[in-house]
Amino acid sequence: MQRPLTRNDEPGSARPASEERDGLLRMVLKLDAVASGALGVLSLAAAPVLDDLLGAPIALLAPVGVFLIVWAVVLWVISSRPRISKPAAWAVILFNLVWVLDSAVVVSAGFFSLTGLGTAFVLAQAAAVLFFALAQFYALRLVGRGKDA
Repeated sequence: MQRPLTRNDEPGSARPASEERDGLLRMVLKLDAVASGALGVLSLAAAPVLDDLLGAPIALLAPVGVFLIVWAVVLWVISSRPRISKPAAWAVILFNLVWVLDSAVVVSAGFFSLTGLGTAFVLAQAAAVLFFALAQFYALRLVGRGKDA
């Protein structure tokens, strides 16, 4: 079996060509994983404090925290594969966009009695998720063009 193509001629001295092309996508997915995991841990660990501070009930914060930790693991696994699956990357982008839309609905529909800080927090995290989705889209397009991402 032949080894994957590398940029260098010496065997084992470089990453496979597929990893080099999807480097930006891999990095953005890992950053998304770290941010999601951190927010998940914060939501779980500080739920009683955040309940009063943000106006988001513990009954919402705890499940969201668990979900975000699981989501972070999924993102990390996707980004750690030797080759990132394009359908998986598209699913991540789509999911992130749904999260942004859901966040806007939560704020505008007034499902919860969010404080001013709570509203700002939900909108700020939605903006961060939108940034990740756009960066993932950009990086995926670079991979599709065969450029070094």
